This record gives sequence, structure tokens and C-alpha cells, in this order.
Amino acid sequence: MPDSPLDASLAGALGGRTATALQKAFGLRTVGDLLTHFPRRYARRGELTALDQLPLGEAVTIVAQVLDVRERTMRARRGSILEVRIGDGQGILTLTFFNQAWRARDLVPGARGIFAGKVGDYRGLRQLAHPDYELFDASHEAVAGVGDAEAQKWARQPIPIYPASASVASWQVQKSVEVLLDGLPPIDDVVPASVRAELELMPVAEAYERIHRPETDRDHLRARDALRFDEAFVLQSALLQQRALVRRSAATPRRAAPDGMLAAFDAALPFDRTGDQRLVGDEITRDLEADVPMNRLVQGEVGSGKTLVALRAMLAVAESGGQSALLAPTEVLASQHLRSITATLGPDLAARLRPTLLTGQMTTAQRKKALLSIVSGQAHIVVGTHALISETVGFFDLGLVVVDEQHRFGVEQREALRKKGATPPHVLVLTATPIPRTVAMTVFGDLDISTIAELPKGRRPIESFVVPLADHPGWVDRVWQRSAEEIRAGRQVFVVCPAIDAATSEPGDEAEPVSGSDAETDGAERPAAPPRASVEAVLALTASLPVLEGLVIEPLHGRMSSDEKDDVMRRFAAGAIDMLIATTVIEVGVDVPNASTMVVLDADRFGVSQLHQLRGRVGRGGHAGLCLLVTSAPSDTVARERVDAVASTLDGFELAQVDLDLRREGDVLGDLQSGGRSSLRLLRVARDGDLIGLAREHASEVLDADPRLLDHPALAAAIARRLDDRGREAMGKN
Repeated sequence: MPDSPLDASLAGALGGRTATALQKAFGLRTVGDLLTHFPRRYARRGELTALDQLPLGEAVTIVAQVLDVRERTMRARRGSILEVRIGDGQGILTLTFFNQAWRARDLVPGARGIFAGKVGDYRGLRQLAHPDYELFDASHEAVAGVGDAEAQKWARQPIPIYPASASVASWQVQKSVEVLLDGLPPIDDVVPASVRAELELMPVAEAYERIHRPETDRDHLRARDALRFDEAFVLQSALLQQRALVRRSAATPRRAAPDGMLAAFDAALPFDRTGDQRLVGDEITRDLEADVPMNRLVQGEVGSGKTLVALRAMLAVAESGGQSALLAPTEVLASQHLRSITATLGPDLAARLRPTLLTGQMTTAQRKKALLSIVSGQAHIVVGTHALISETVGFFDLGLVVVDEQHRFGVEQREALRKKGATPPHVLVLTATPIPRTVAMTVFGDLDISTIAELPKGRRPIESFVVPLADHPGWVDRVWQRSAEEIRAGRQVFVVCPAIDAATSEPGDEAEPVSGSDAETDGAERPAAPPRASVEAVLALTASLPVLEGLVIEPLHGRMSSDEKDDVMRRFAAGAIDMLIATTVIEVGVDVPNASTMVVLDADRFGVSQLHQLRGRVGRGGHAGLCLLVTSAPSDTVARERVDAVASTLDGFELAQVDLDLRREGDVLGDLQSGGRSSLRLLRVARDGDLIGLAREHASEVLDADPRLLDHPALAAAIARRLDDRGREAMGKN
């Protein structure tokens, strides 16, 4: 027997056939799943839809009126076609039905209704082939304009338009929801009555009723306010609960001696640490000296010194006999981290701490040697990729886990490494992708957050330019000329492509979602995108360009062996390679001071944060940086807007907010939102920052008084239902 009516299965409430259809179409399994499948928008029976603005190739749900109906015989084969023209007074759309002449009895001129299907084109005219439809009640329609009060109310009543699919139309979702609402037992509120009264929020049962069956616009707007707060309250309660749980664990304090290795390291630094580096370093020191595990996120601009801060933490751990593991997203970055750490430590400290590399492409002999050094405790600093989380890897005394570029890892991978400590190790998460306050509260609410915004002295600014090939196709020639000029002046150039070859993306890379209109779409097919620029094709192109003749140009991508990648990066860092044509394996951490130019081909294929990261690979030495963002995206598209935004500012925090505004929350929230049932429903972190903060305050008050939620069983059940086990794990592993 379920604890809450919301946990009941849809099969029991609606029947197996309907439940199966809803599960296949939307992943809905329980009553709560369907009740939180909220309307996308609301229409009215008296309104029509701007048909001339419907996008081709997209699934739409529209309100329209039948203009005329005609049947004609097919020429090529037996049968007939029923063509029904519908309109809005401006545009006209044709509905096409094959061998279904009987539909003419329903679709009479003047009839209004809701129509759903995919917008196609036939001889220059928009059409829906075999659409679904539901007509409005003709008796109400007839009297709605002559003063009948009930009919007038019916005409003004908002019609919920739901996210739909090719197999389940909006009104079919609506009818299923109404069946649930008609038989729904009482539901306990997760928000305490005192909080609801203070904020003037309606009870949750009433909110479900009003959002799905509103009589006025005020109904569904007030219902959304209540349900949006519910969502924020449950999410913040879960994060605060997890934070408290982590802080109840015991950890080994790690203290640096006043005259020990850390003090010697600081004294030998050839530069002064920035104010932000000192401030964040002090915060980490206090965390490490505590007897509860540190769980801190350090965010900072590219090149702000996050790795230095992490290395100082590793030295403090090493002084207590502990080990630190640095998890890097790529072999290129892991190898570079090892070289950089070894060089920064200097020969004496490096000999004492034995920095050790472990990656998946090492030889058997190399791997055995590394594993022995790690398990014996000789290696106080271990740098590696996913190979670190292998079951065969054991640590002598793992005291600190450092995760570099946390967004590149799954939560299970991070947790597997953390579990290798005999006692819970301290955790330090680094990201060069600045996080807006609302995302930090929503995703990393269980972490302490530090920010390094100040850049070290001497960093030269980077000039960024969009190369808009849709407007100026010939400008691509200037890209190669400008690159050659930099190389002739003694500097080096990165060229980044979104693919290895015509058919292969960089392993581990996720394609940037294509942003379209906000039209009513579900499962719509989009026009095929043009071929992506690839390392293979660009390498061949550059070999044929006279302006690049005689230059050393080589590729770098994830399909190369570990030794091949390491060799290329070593020679590029040494200045033996003029131009590197690469995928996003060079996105984070790669440091070549002589590289002055970053060319990103098909820049619209990358996200805002990726472009900002890539740009940060240049301008790291004494030369000013140049970033050329080459794109074929038209000027009026969201894809082009992303590229323009990156070119307009070097402020990563400003770009993080732009990224949040342009992308869906699921793209930004990452592993916390695991699976369909864990994604945000009504809450929007770009818009609801104040609401999230308010919910956090009230959730904190509840949990301070009742940490185990014994007096708030509905809230405890909602946390379990809302985030399920996988979501709960995700919160603990961020």
C-alpha cells in the first residue's frame, strides 16, 4: 500500500493500456508523475492561433476554425483524400486525411477545436497530415455569444495545453488527469501550514485542481506559485538534509606544521598569491583542520589559480601522512597536471611527495609500478583519470579527493573515488565554469562555495571576434591568414573542431542541444544540420593552403593513444608544433604560454561555458590573446546569440548567467537532475532565485527544529519521491 496517493501506480488508477501509453510517451509511472506533468500553456475556445507563424517540421497543438471541406479522388491509386482547411482569419492550414471521408460529418465549416500534428509543406502550403483533433461542444458554441452565463463561462475557461507526443495528444493527457483528480484521496501538504499562511499559498490539493482545471487565469497562476514554492521547498530541504548528514561523519583532521612542507613551498613561490587565493586558502585550511569532512567547491575564472590552491591543500594533507587524489577528465589534462605539479613543487618536494600518474592507457608495467606506489603510501599525490576509480586501485591513507572540472564526471565516478578512504576523505571540487547564485543554491546547496575572481598580475587580455560565415563566407580565408601572421611572429595557434571525423565526436563529449523556438514541440524532427568541422577534414584543408605552407601542423584528439597525445602536447608546449588542430581534449587545464590564438570552428556547436574555457587556453604568457569564433549560424538564432555573448565579454560570471538564460535547466543542473522524474517541473533557476532563497530559509528553520523530519512525514515522503534514490545519491556526490 503506497504511503501517499501520489505514489500509486497509473496502471491502477487509469488502467494498463492508458498507463503504458503515458509511460512510453513521457516516462510517467505514478499518480504524482502525471499530476506534475503540468500544462505548457493555456488556450481559450474563442481564440485562434497564428497559423502563418507555425514552424515547419514541428509538432504543434493549436486552436482553429474549420473553413471548408472537400473530398477528391487520388490519381495514382484507389481511394480518396479529405482536405479540410482551417484558419484564423489571417493564415490557412490544410488538414489531410487519406480514405477517411467519414470525418466530414464532424469537421463542418464553422466548427472550432484543438488540432495536433506535425507541420508539413505541400506545394508551398502548410498542412497537417492525419492530425488528431477534438472539437468544442457545438451547443455551448451556439449560445456563447448571446448571453447564456454558463456558455460564456465555458467560452472564457482556459484550456490546458499539455506537452504531447505523436502517440498521446494534449487532450488525452487532460482526460487522464481529470480521471485522477476526480478520484484523488486527500493529500498532505509538505509545506507547514504556518509557512503557507505567511506566504498566502493555497493547499497542494487545491493547487493541483486549479492548475489542471482552472476556471480563470488567476486560478492557474496562483496554483503555479504554490506548486513552484513546493518544489523549491522540497529540493532545498533535501540539500540541507544531505549537508547535515555529511557533517555528521567523522574525518581525520589534516594540519600543516608551521615550519613544514607547506611553509617551505609558500616561501619558494616566485610570486605573491592574490588576495582571493589567500582567502580561499584560509577557508580550505580551516576545513582540513576540522574533524568533519570538507565538502567545498572552488569556482574561479580560467587561470585564476585554482590548481595552486588545491596543491597547497595536498601539501597540508601530505604533512599528516595522508594522500591526495586528483581526478582529471582527460589523459591530456592528467599528464599536464602531473608535469605542472612536479615542476611547481621543485625537485626536493617532488622527491618527497612522489607525484604519480595513473591513466587507462598506461602499459602493464607502468600501471603495476604506479599501483604499488599508491597502495604503499609512497605516492602522496596521485593524478589520474577514470582509472583511479578502478577496483584494483587501493590507497594507503586517502585524505583528500580533488575533482577537477566536476561537470565532466558522473556522480557515481566521484563517489567511487571518495569511498576509497578508510575514513571519509576531505573533498575539494574545482570548476572554471562560474556558477550563478541560483544554480549554486539549487545544485550545490550541500557544499560550501569559494570563489576566486581575481586574476594573477601579468595576464594579458584576450580579444574575441565572431567570424559570421552566414553573412560573410569569404572571411574564413582571413582566419587562416591571421593565424599565419601569429605563427610568423613566433607564436602558436590552437584550432578546435567539434568532431574527429565526419562521423565521430570526441569521446565523452555531449552534443550541445540545438536551441529552437519556444513553439509547442514534442518529439519534433528538425532539419538536418550541416556537416561538422572535423579534425580530419581541417587537417587536409590546412595542408592545401599556401598561406600555411611550411608550417608544422598536427592533430590531437581522444582516439589517439596516451603516448601519442602526450608526445604531441610535449612538442606543442616546447614550440616544435606551430598549429594544433584538436577537439575539446584541450578544453581545460592545458597551459602553453606561447599559444596566442584560439580558432574555434563551428563555434555554435559548443556551449557558452565550453567556448569560455577554450578561449582561456590562450593569452597565458606575455602575448595578448586572440580568439576567433567561426560560425555559420544565422544572426537571428539562439545558437548565434551564444557565440555573440562569448565574444562580448571576458567575464565568466556574466557568461554563466547568459548560459543559464539561454539553456534549459536540465542542461545546467547536471547529475542532480537524474532521470525523468528528477528534472525540475515549474522551478526555473534563471528566474526564481528569490523564491529558492526564501524556500531555503524556511526549509532551514524546519530542519533545525526537526532534523529527521519525524514531525513532517509528508515532507520526508516528498523528498524520497521527488529525488528518489538516484537523485539523493547525486546530491551527496556533487
